[in-house]
Amino acid sequence: MKIISMIPARYSASRFPAKLMQDLAGKTVILRTYEATVATKLFDEVYVVTDSTIIYDEIVTNGGKAIMSKKEHESGSDRIAEAVENLDVDIVVNVQGDEPFTERESLEKVLNAFKDDHNKQIDLASLMVEIHDWEDISNPNTVKVIVDQNNFALYFSRSPIPYPRDKAAGARYFKHKGIYAFRKQALLDFYNLPMQFIEATEKIECIRYLEYGKRIKMVETHVEGVEIDTPEDLERAKRLWK
Repeated sequence: MKIISMIPARYSASRFPAKLMQDLAGKTVILRTYEATVATKLFDEVYVVTDSTIIYDEIVTNGGKAIMSKKEHESGSDRIAEAVENLDVDIVVNVQGDEPFTERESLEKVLNAFKDDHNKQIDLASLMVEIHDWEDISNPNTVKVIVDQNNFALYFSRSPIPYPRDKAAGARYFKHKGIYAFRKQALLDFYNLPMQFIEATEKIECIRYLEYGKRIKMVETHVEGVEIDTPEDLERAKRLWK
């Protein structure tokens, strides 16, 4: 089974422009993420896929592998799908470019979901981590996920889900971590299917998979790390790196 990692990387970002080129302990965020992904030694190849010559040059001049997108894309999955369309691969792992604390343990858990999936019921697998702080649960920048009894995703939202009408019911809240492992065909299907209104409303790309009947296996991890969405996240990442 050939497994590769693709790191989609846009230069522009609405909440934090040029965040991937910000300095994190002497290296850019995107280079830190690329090197952390390579260091897991789980992949046959690791690529950064980008629309930016600045990011492309940053990776290549530091000895890494990068691919320039041929056209504009709405989502990271679209960007990756274009890049892998003609590659001979079985599983493609999307690591977000703003995840410099990417580590082996969590990625290995996601990949193991496919090793046990002999009937190929899983189209993609992803990570979730339990959260308890209500400020985090209610934060729209934190994407939440709810799952069925077999840990297949039922829905993703920027709102608190489930809504705690009965606070004594024992609801658990899970944050969706932006790491996905796709079967190549599921990724290509995503690329060729139009966005529907729920995905467009929430601005969460994995909702498209659910809308078209794909099955997403969620794997729990206890490693939260830091996703760099804001300048405050970057400062927190710098403190953690020390």
